[in-house]
Amino acid sequence: MENSTPMMKQYHAIKSNYKDYILMYRLGDFYEMFFEDAVEASALLEITLTKRNAGNNQTAPLCGVPYHAVEGYIAKLVQKGRKVAICEQVEDPAMAKGIVKREVVRVVTPGTLVDPQMLDEKKNNYLVSVVMHEDAYAMAYTDITNGDIHIKSFLKDAFGGLVDSLIQLSAAEVIFYQAELGSILREMPVFSGSVFTEMPASTFTYATCAKRIAETYKVHTLESLGISGTNATVQVIGALLHYIFDTQKVQLVHFNQLIWDNDRDVMLLDKYTRSNLELTETLRNKDKKGSLLWILDQTGTSMGARLLKRWIEEPLLNQSAIENRLSAVEMLLEEKIIREELKLALKSIYDLERLTSKIVYGSANARDLLALKQSLSVLPLVKTLLESVEAAPMLRDINDRINGFDDLFGLLEEALVDEPPFTLREGGIFKETYHAELMGLRHIEQTGKDWLLAVESEEREKTGIRNLKIGFNKVFGYFIEISKGNVKLVPDNYIRKQTLSNCERYITEPLKQYEEKLLGSEDQMHKLEYQLFLTLLQDVERHILDLKETAHALAEADVLLSFASVSEKNNYVKPSFTQDQSISIENGRHPVVESLVASQCFIPNDAHLDMAENRLFIITGPNMAGKSTFLRQVALITLMGQIGCFVPAERAALALVDRIFTRVGASDDLAQGQSTFMVEMTELSHILRYATSKSLLILDEIGRGTSTYDGLSIAWSVVEYLSIGQSATPKTLFATHYHELTELEGRLNGVQNYYIAVEEVKEDILFLRKIKKGGVNKSFGIQVARLAGLPKRVISRAKEILLDLEAHDINKVHISVMNNVTEDTPVINDQQLSFFNEEESDILKELKMIDINSMTPMYSMNKLFEFVQRANKRKG
Repeated sequence: MENSTPMMKQYHAIKSNYKDYILMYRLGDFYEMFFEDAVEASALLEITLTKRNAGNNQTAPLCGVPYHAVEGYIAKLVQKGRKVAICEQVEDPAMAKGIVKREVVRVVTPGTLVDPQMLDEKKNNYLVSVVMHEDAYAMAYTDITNGDIHIKSFLKDAFGGLVDSLIQLSAAEVIFYQAELGSILREMPVFSGSVFTEMPASTFTYATCAKRIAETYKVHTLESLGISGTNATVQVIGALLHYIFDTQKVQLVHFNQLIWDNDRDVMLLDKYTRSNLELTETLRNKDKKGSLLWILDQTGTSMGARLLKRWIEEPLLNQSAIENRLSAVEMLLEEKIIREELKLALKSIYDLERLTSKIVYGSANARDLLALKQSLSVLPLVKTLLESVEAAPMLRDINDRINGFDDLFGLLEEALVDEPPFTLREGGIFKETYHAELMGLRHIEQTGKDWLLAVESEEREKTGIRNLKIGFNKVFGYFIEISKGNVKLVPDNYIRKQTLSNCERYITEPLKQYEEKLLGSEDQMHKLEYQLFLTLLQDVERHILDLKETAHALAEADVLLSFASVSEKNNYVKPSFTQDQSISIENGRHPVVESLVASQCFIPNDAHLDMAENRLFIITGPNMAGKSTFLRQVALITLMGQIGCFVPAERAALALVDRIFTRVGASDDLAQGQSTFMVEMTELSHILRYATSKSLLILDEIGRGTSTYDGLSIAWSVVEYLSIGQSATPKTLFATHYHELTELEGRLNGVQNYYIAVEEVKEDILFLRKIKKGGVNKSFGIQVARLAGLPKRVISRAKEILLDLEAHDINKVHISVMNNVTEDTPVINDQQLSFFNEEESDILKELKMIDINSMTPMYSMNKLFEFVQRANKRKG
């Protein structure tokens, strides 16, 4: 350091405060990186690694990127999980004494991205702070482009709830200060795509956090914001605000709302349900296509697409709020012409949420303001169209929240040219009439150009050089260029400035004098336009909160329009809600499957569940017949109703369920060291722990991950538990291959048997896809295997084995039903569930007591005959 160059000393001083960041240090037209940053960045960005003199005969590894393309390189680094600090000149080089002063003016991390080009336009990018307190966990999260902070808390024994929430958010970055908590989260494979940033404990102190909250929201007491809980709540909010302020270096004027998720009337969907129902991505490929979001997304704006995803993941629990959405969708369905005009209008509106955030964070350019102006120009039409369908309360509320912004639109219209440049310091942003001084400078520029053309024409006449021309570059300024063949005609007052291969360049005294005047006016003009732009940004920033509210309202309108369009296209119907917790669906369809098999005929099915005799369906039938599709479609129809969308059915009267739980399919979680069966049992445990009488359960093939007897035992016991084992008896659809479970109909209240019909055609089967009352005692596994193309030899041998197994089917014995099971019912410790009756159990006891080595052949035969007689007598 002591012997380093002045520039390197400055670099080291700045870098010492940003050790965990890649520091991009502005030098002229490049952002340069040195030492270990250069080595790492050159590899990540695939750019050339070179070196630079660092003083004392030392060199420093170096790589750089041009300033005009820096955002793309920043995006690549952040996408690879790196944090970047942007260092700029903060004083005029002409005024500097020694090296120009530089400072970090912006920090970019995965959770603090604001440039729309770096973000997925249809997904929120969440930054989260977490704290572990004495008796609870707390978290606060935000997408810093919209300025809303959400707060959630979890009891100390509900760590899984914290994890599940982080998974749901797909958190881009998590900040924390407790090493133990951060270490646990960081090491979980499900968070491999998140960046974890450890902060100093001082960032999370109550005093620091309370001060930051009060300053941001401009309040004297936290109670006025509704913050009256534990220190943990203050810590997570304050630390989050501190981190955003520290990285963005601006006042967070659009942060004006705190939302307590625990108090909201929305359904909690655990990770299993979101995954198994394929709400936003498919289970296998993690693609949007094939998910419910893919079907419902007909939004015209990016902010609408993001809101739709949130609505799908947060079904409502408040019937009034649900019906307000449904009424709005119904009205938009009826008014097709207005609906189409609204959709067309919204497509002309840019992403107002992220445009306003760029204004707040100081990264907006003239083209962003032009996009804002064009968006505002559409709002009067949107309001007029909404007024014509105001019969729906929600549409009326949306219209009231949309500001027309007549004054702001007028200001932008008056100021900006139709095609402003991308950069801000080269002029050409404002209309000539916008500012008097600017008009004067523009006049000098224009007359200067005219003067140059006149001088060029005059010099051609004087010299007789017809191809003489006046040019300009940043090194020499204005010059007269003459080809080699005409050099002999050059007058004596021309001063040679540069020699090129095919021409000579000259200057004259009058040309240099006018250059000073002309370039001076251009420089003044560029500086003036930049200052005018900063002032214009301040004028726009005064409208930030109204712009934010308008953006939210437009997003809601966009989602409702999407629901209406999808409902019309797919022939969905408006659901109603029952008061007795019953579900009645007539000719229901799976919204995704029916779209994917559009060339075929999707077979609809009814579903009628209640809290009495039709509370738990045991559904049998072969693989591929449609059991899983039926289960999922009932759950999806229920969920769609509670997000306020019409549903795929001829009629639907739905229960307002508090939770939807699913246990579907089987897969290993190798990263967690869990087998298929362990994953299955973990999910099942979660369901049985949290399900209530108002929940909807979807259970598919419980117990398939272990041996037949263990699996059947568990499945049987689960059905009993859901029927009589607790006070909460949820509505349940239970698909199984254990045909023995069909015996429970008539023996347990509320249990009904259904099966997916198939038709046997010789040795093959035809899937009818229709659910019918009753049960089946065959799985048609061999027929399905034949359809899958297994070799004939395998199929033939399987049939032989099946016949042999059926002849000795131990599952055909009687199983008793345990009645009046409660949590206090004594548990049989470590005993295998017996499938033998009482007499057969006595025989087993005697067999165990016989000493085989001391038995004579005659005694053995007599004893065996006795056992057979007793067994046959019992069966008779």
